[in-house]
Amino acid sequence: MTWYHYLALAAFLLCLVSLTYHLIRLVRLGAPKDFSRRRGNLRSAITYSFLGAMSPGKKESAYLHLPTYAGGLLYHIGTFTSIALFVLLFLNIHTESWLHWGIIGVLTVSGLSGVGILAKRMGVKKLRLLSNLDDYLSNVLVTLFQLFTLAMLVEEAFAPFYFLCVGLLLLYLPLGKLKHALYFFAARYHLGLFYGWRGVWPLRKS
Repeated sequence: MTWYHYLALAAFLLCLVSLTYHLIRLVRLGAPKDFSRRRGNLRSAITYSFLGAMSPGKKESAYLHLPTYAGGLLYHIGTFTSIALFVLLFLNIHTESWLHWGIIGVLTVSGLSGVGILAKRMGVKKLRLLSNLDDYLSNVLVTLFQLFTLAMLVEEAFAPFYFLCVGLLLLYLPLGKLKHALYFFAARYHLGLFYGWRGVWPLRKS
């Protein structure tokens, strides 16, 4: 292992410790006590919160902006793929040739989606007014992460730049909005719990 491998590994461990702290804090806070009468099925509501309620047809911000929704979906797929590859690299597990080139194709599309999302944030006045430095940093770091993963898969000479980018991303992840990688699950769980308790979710067919 070289210095940039150790740097990325140290950043990963710091990130893991920080996210573990946030997870313990979430668990300790627990679910707030609801004094109203329970009227629904909590398990069905929580499942709906993670699946049905996330579909474009149920989200106004999605069905009114389907290209951006599709781009965001591809962008997240590329992020999860890049994270999985990072773990595989440290475990010294190599992908098959057909999978290798398939991943290159996925990351090409997801990386371009990230660039497009950033361009839209900068170019559309309403989005620009709603955005802060954290929004831009998060978008840039994740997009660079995907693009450097792509570059390293094509040419191993990009390895130092890749591991430096991974280190920066992992150090920043617990500090900014990228924490939603953890808080997303807690938020969806509590939404399902809240609306399920009242019998609002899952939605009934009229």
